[in-house]
Amino acid sequence: MTDQPLARASAAPAHRHFVLHKPWGYLSQFTSEFAKEVKKKRFLGELGNFPAGTMAIGRLDEDSEGLLLLTTDGRVSEQVRSRHIEKEYYAQVDGLLTPAALASLQAGVDISLHGTPYRTRPCQARLLAAAPDLPPRGRRIRDDRHGPTSWVAIVVTEGKFRQVRKMTAAVGFPTLRLVRVRVGEVRLEGLPAGASREVSSFFKN
Repeated sequence: MTDQPLARASAAPAHRHFVLHKPWGYLSQFTSEFAKEVKKKRFLGELGNFPAGTMAIGRLDEDSEGLLLLTTDGRVSEQVRSRHIEKEYYAQVDGLLTPAALASLQAGVDISLHGTPYRTRPCQARLLAAAPDLPPRGRRIRDDRHGPTSWVAIVVTEGKFRQVRKMTAAVGFPTLRLVRVRVGEVRLEGLPAGASREVSSFFKN
C-alpha cells in the first residue's frame, strides 16, 4: 500500500491595507455594540466596502480629521503604533502661537491622561506661515470676530488619548481643528475627505 500525499492546507488569504481620509464627525470604528450610538453616530463602514476583520490603526477622535490607516493584519497595526513611526498633525489653534509656546511644545509639556499626570516626549513643532490647503470641515470652526488663529505642525512618536489637543491647551492655545497629515511615509495629500485607497504596504522595502 503506497502512502497518499497529504493534502496541502489552503493558503490563508492575503492581508489588505487601506489609507483613509477620515472626515470630521466620524468615529474611528466600524460599528458599535450600543444601539443608541449606532443611531446617533457615524462610522467608518459608511465610507467604503472594507473586508471583514478590517481595523483602524490608532484612532482619531470624532472631532479630528485626516489620515487613518486600516488593515486586516494585527501585526502591522503594532508596527505602526510603535515609537519608531512618526505621526504628523496640523493643528489650528486659538490665538497667535508664540515662540515660547512653540519651544514648550518641542521640549514636552505636562498633560493629564485619565487623571494621571503625564509628561509628553520631546517632539517636532513648527509654525505654518499660512493655513494649509485642506477641504472645508463638516462644521464651521467659529466666527472670525472671535479673534485670530494660527496653524502649527506637530510631529510626535507617541499617541496618547487626545494628546495633541492637550499639548496645545497646556501652552495656552486650545486646538480648534486637528488634521493628521502623515503616518511614517504615508501622506494624506491628494486624498479627498471620505475617500480611501488600497495599498500593498505602509512601509517601503
